[in-house]
Amino acid sequence: MKSKSNELEQNQAMTSLVVFIENYNKSIPKDFPRATTKALKEFQITHSALFKRPDDWSIEKHRKRLMDWLFSQD
Repeated sequence: MKSKSNELEQNQAMTSLVVFIENYNKSIPKDFPRATTKALKEFQITHSALFKRPDDWSIEKHRKRLMDWLFSQD
């Protein structure tokens, strides 16, 4: 089992889009919309102010906003 410190560190870490998709999809309930490369690129364009660099994704910074955005796209 992961320690709280290790989990927090992982959630705050900046990752690539591919790693973010994997971590995001593992951490959400099964009936939530899944992240895809296409959706994340659209999200990134729509919310460009959230990104200093194109490949800077973090669960802590982007998860909630992405969830809300994905639900609004349905």
